[in-house]
Amino acid sequence: MLKGWANTVRAHGSIVFIDLRDRSGIAQVVATAELAKDIKEEYVLQIEGLVRNRPPKMVNPNLATGTIEVEAKAIKIIAQAEPLPFDIKEGMNVGLPTLLDWRPLTLRNEKNQAIFKIEEAVIDSFRTTLKEMGFTEIQVPTIVPTATEGGSEVFKIDYYGRPAYLAQSPQLYKQMLVGVFERVYTLAHAYRAEPSITTRHLTEYISLDAEMGFINSWDDLMDTCEVILKNMFADVAKKCERDLRTANGVIPQITDKIPRLKMRDAQKIILERTGRDHTKEPDLDPEDEKEICQWAKENYGSELIFITHYPTKKRPFYTFPDPEDPDYTLSFDILCRGLEITTGGQRINDYQQLLGNVKKWDNKPENFALYLQAFQYGMPPEGGFAFGAERIVKQILGLENLREASLFPRDMGRIDQRLSTDKENNE
Repeated sequence: MLKGWANTVRAHGSIVFIDLRDRSGIAQVVATAELAKDIKEEYVLQIEGLVRNRPPKMVNPNLATGTIEVEAKAIKIIAQAEPLPFDIKEGMNVGLPTLLDWRPLTLRNEKNQAIFKIEEAVIDSFRTTLKEMGFTEIQVPTIVPTATEGGSEVFKIDYYGRPAYLAQSPQLYKQMLVGVFERVYTLAHAYRAEPSITTRHLTEYISLDAEMGFINSWDDLMDTCEVILKNMFADVAKKCERDLRTANGVIPQITDKIPRLKMRDAQKIILERTGRDHTKEPDLDPEDEKEICQWAKENYGSELIFITHYPTKKRPFYTFPDPEDPDYTLSFDILCRGLEITTGGQRINDYQQLLGNVKKWDNKPENFALYLQAFQYGMPPEGGFAFGAERIVKQILGLENLREASLFPRDMGRIDQRLSTDKENNE
């Protein structure tokens, strides 16, 4: 007995072929025209029959079940489906708005399913690696009393008549819990009210966050990131071989030691290679990120690179300044194939220094009372990092838009449904 959806229905005279799809894959069912009458694509079926070897000329090497077929003896229609608005099978050719407007339907497409099986493997590998390294999984709030990292890119909400916010990250909570568990990680939903629609940003995204205490230096953080990424890529390659083929994915090249480069040095290299002088800018722009990744691939055979030492003024108040050059921080991003997939760094663990920075960044200490309490009563040297789950999947699969790696993406123009009219959207 098989239960699933009619992926395709092909009539050949008195014989009907049904490709039945369930969570494990597709099986070909052969039925009489009488038994299969009225069955349409996406009907939910229960089929009883005999498993037989396919004739040699009918073997399908591209299908896991391609050597067998099921001769139907009984077919029960469990649920009917309305006529499809477009072909959702292999070769589905629709634009991104249609892809997302019909999300419950387009996710049934094999390639779209593969995207999220790979995302599952990415998240599972992150969790497994950190558990093996002695990290404790934590669950933290997403409603917070103040903006985690300052700035205006926050969603303000009414919390029983008082102002509150959707968390930009789990940062403050994971730092607090280093004082309890030493090593922690969480799979958090984070929110950024960025007033832009790009192929690289989401309003709500999955953040794979970790924080660790008793570090000897901030190198420990980058070393840990390397272990996580190597395991992640290996696990995806091993567990998602079929899904990678389906979604045309290629695991990024990663060397034994991912190259590490200061941001200012990266800007000098970019200037030499392209003539673009961004040496006074506080960050790399998207074209800079692509260029320095190409440089890393050419010179180190690596499609990933650490960019370190971002300016102190452009990093959050808790970021540890470089003792040798306090204008820059012991912080880093990991770029993969031209896109930032990770950000991290050492944090300030001294209470007085942290309190001073809260004020220096024009924040009110009383708004961070709970957070500061953790440092007031003893915090070891510590730091952490966060991976963007959707961004990792996007770069593995070479997706054009980050929204393709989000089951139900949120951005300025969409909460499930588009917020603007078709006319406005086209403009």
